Amino acid sequence: MVKSRDNLHKVGRLIEIVSRNRSGGVIFALIVLIILASLLSPYFLSAYNLQALTRSLAFIAIIALGQACLLLVGELDLSLGAIAGFCGVIGGILMVNFSINHWLAFILCILLGAACGLVNGTLVAKLNLNSLVVTVGMSGVYQGLNLVISHGRAITGIPEEIYFLGQGGILGIPMPFIIMFGVAAIVLLITQYTLFGRYMYAIGNNREAAKILGVKVNRVRIVTFAIAGLLAALSGMVMVARLGSSQPAIGQEWVLPSIAASVIGGVSPAGGIGNPVGAILGAGITGVIENMIVIFGVSPYWQTAVSGIVVVAAVSLDSIQKIIRERRGL
Repeated sequence: MVKSRDNLHKVGRLIEIVSRNRSGGVIFALIVLIILASLLSPYFLSAYNLQALTRSLAFIAIIALGQACLLLVGELDLSLGAIAGFCGVIGGILMVNFSINHWLAFILCILLGAACGLVNGTLVAKLNLNSLVVTVGMSGVYQGLNLVISHGRAITGIPEEIYFLGQGGILGIPMPFIIMFGVAAIVLLITQYTLFGRYMYAIGNNREAAKILGVKVNRVRIVTFAIAGLLAALSGMVMVARLGSSQPAIGQEWVLPSIAASVIGGVSPAGGIGNPVGAILGAGITGVIENMIVIFGVSPYWQTAVSGIVVVAAVSLDSIQKIIRERRGL
């Protein structure tokens, strides 16, 4: 009996150490995964595979940065993948059917994504609705509009001038990966070094207390939804540049991995805890796992299952940490 209690204490102590050093733990886990993958397959560390890995995880990471910002204020958006696909299709139509300048169309679609996020945030904040329910519904709206406008067909003839954003690179580093780091730098600046960022943490920790202190809670929440929508549209448009066409299916598989990446990266689903930039590390872990599935010839259908398992495991760890902290506080 005493031995069992000692073992439980050791487990609790281990989890507490992980909770205090979440970023270090995530980096350690990522390094272990990379070493394991490189030992199990000689192809993992090949230049081609590393480029493919970094290019693919960049799209998830960009959306995950937006999702992490939402988690920080205690919200969640399940329509970000649909927004990415919707904006990608609109971008293709503007560039191909209406012959609008490709850079102008690119910017307009990013702003459209921000507008979609603004709609989501306004419904959630002003009508005091649950973000999960609202964004599930809005996901159906954006996906429906996507299919109605595109008729379910890819839009080809995208100007080659924007291909560089998705297919190019600098010094061997894929351009989407570079864009991801640019976005991460901006998110880090906003969340860690601005008054708006402090408001985000305050709202996530205690929304009512933030109101009492004079924080315009609803405005901050709505703007955060808009930021997430903007990043989703950016990811969708970069994917259009990557494919050289606007595919209606863009973004359909991005939501679950973006949540997994955010939570693994140390952002608490309860809000107010974590650094959104940690989502990049989380995206790295999910990306390596999915890459290993492909390299080892496992059915790609397992990718969705693995993403779900990772989300549940990460959320469970966060909940266990919270329970341990509460019990030690007693």
